[in-house]
Amino acid sequence: MALKRIQKELCGLARDPPTHCSAGPMGNDLFFWQGTIMGPNDSPYQGGVFSLNIQFPSDYPFTPPKITFTTRIFHPSISRNGNICLDLRKQWSPAFTICNVLLSIFSMLCDPNPDDSLVPEIAKLYLRNRGDYDRIARKWTKKYAM
Repeated sequence: MALKRIQKELCGLARDPPTHCSAGPMGNDLFFWQGTIMGPNDSPYQGGVFSLNIQFPSDYPFTPPKITFTTRIFHPSISRNGNICLDLRKQWSPAFTICNVLLSIFSMLCDPNPDDSLVPEIAKLYLRNRGDYDRIARKWTKKYAM
């Protein structure tokens, strides 16, 4: 069942690709994909290309995929090792698609939620000094994502 759903989503992405995001299998393993998110305009991530690993579980879509950034990024909801504070476990629905998840991550880049962060120091900086936060995020984007 998982494989059939993954194949359906892959066809959907090819037919109607989302703006600012892409995803597809790495080699022949349909359960392991690489995704890409373009840095949103008017954000400190603008111009960056951020790569992600997407691992689908064997009981997908009943369990959410595991997604991690492979490109370093300065963000309160993304840890140094690429983990994302996007609570898919609690809010997951089998009706969601990988496209929905990628667009949620893109939205999170545009509008961080420092009250629900994975990296408290970055969240504090975001709240305390938005100019410094933006400057550092732009610097990291240039260094790691361009």
